[in-house]
Amino acid sequence: MTKTPSWKKTLMKRGMELMTDPRLSKVMQDERVMKGLIAAMQIPGKVEGFTAEQKDRFAKAMGLPTEQEISDLRRAIRRLEEDVARLKR
Repeated sequence: MTKTPSWKKTLMKRGMELMTDPRLSKVMQDERVMKGLIAAMQIPGKVEGFTAEQKDRFAKAMGLPTEQEISDLRRAIRRLEEDVARLKR
């Protein structure tokens, strides 16, 4: 049985208290707040997409293969190995 850290219990308890606070409910009904929260939740995906794009650009600029290109090559080699094995039979 794992024991939940005290900071996590405290955080969960405080979060539950906030959920029942009528002031929070009123703030959450504001369209601007909801749009801001939605925008904040989209940030990690946008950052991930941006960094992946920059990584690919850097690899191409340096003449290096991208992860996708390596993956495609591995897949092609695997298929060729299977073909060779099948032809040897």
